[in-house]
Amino acid sequence: MAIKFQYNKTCLQDLKKQLKVRVSVLPIIKNKESALRMEVKRAKGYAHTLDDSLKKKMEEYNNIVRLWGEFDKDLLIIDDVKLSIKKIAGVKTPVFEDVTFSTKDFSLFNKPEWFLDGISILKDLTKIAIEKNFYFRKMDLLLYARRKTTQKVNLYEKIQIPGYEEAIRKIKRFMEDEENLSKSAQKILKKRQEEREAA
Repeated sequence: MAIKFQYNKTCLQDLKKQLKVRVSVLPIIKNKESALRMEVKRAKGYAHTLDDSLKKKMEEYNNIVRLWGEFDKDLLIIDDVKLSIKKIAGVKTPVFEDVTFSTKDFSLFNKPEWFLDGISILKDLTKIAIEKNFYFRKMDLLLYARRKTTQKVNLYEKIQIPGYEEAIRKIKRFMEDEENLSKSAQKILKKRQEEREAA
C-alpha cells in the first residue's frame, strides 16, 4: 500500500503522528491476537471434551436403545438456553450458562416406570449436545475474530509501518536536498557578488 504524501513539513508531522499511533497500538493488537488464540484453543478443547463425553454417554445407553421406541418424544421440551455475554480481548463472546426444560404431564400408571429415568437421561444428553454445539460455534466466532486481528497485525507490521517510515525518509531526504541546494545557491550568489565587488 503506497502512502500518499506531499513533500512539506506539515505532511511530515502528520505522517510521524500516524506512524507513532501504529507503533504504539501494534503491541496491544498482538496481545489481543495471542489472547484470542488461547481462547480458541480453550473452546476447541472443551468442545472436543464434550463431544467425547456425549459419545461415552450414548454408548452407556446403547443397551437400552430399543426401549426408546416406546418413549414419548414430546414429553421433554427445551424451554430456554441461557447465555450471557463476556468480553474477551475486546471481543464480545457468548457464555453458556444453562438449559431449562419442561416436561408435559403424563400418567405414571399408564407409562413404563423407566420413563422418569428416561427423561433424566434425555435431559443430560440434550444439555451436553447443546453445550457441545455452543462451544464449536463459540470457537468459530473466536477464530473469525482472531483472523481479523491477525490481518490487522500484518497490515500494520508489514505494510503500513514500513510505508510510513519510507514516506518520512523520502520527505526528509527531499527537504535536506532542498536545503543543500538553497545553501549552494546562496554560496554561488555570495561568491558572484564578491567577484563583482572586487572587479
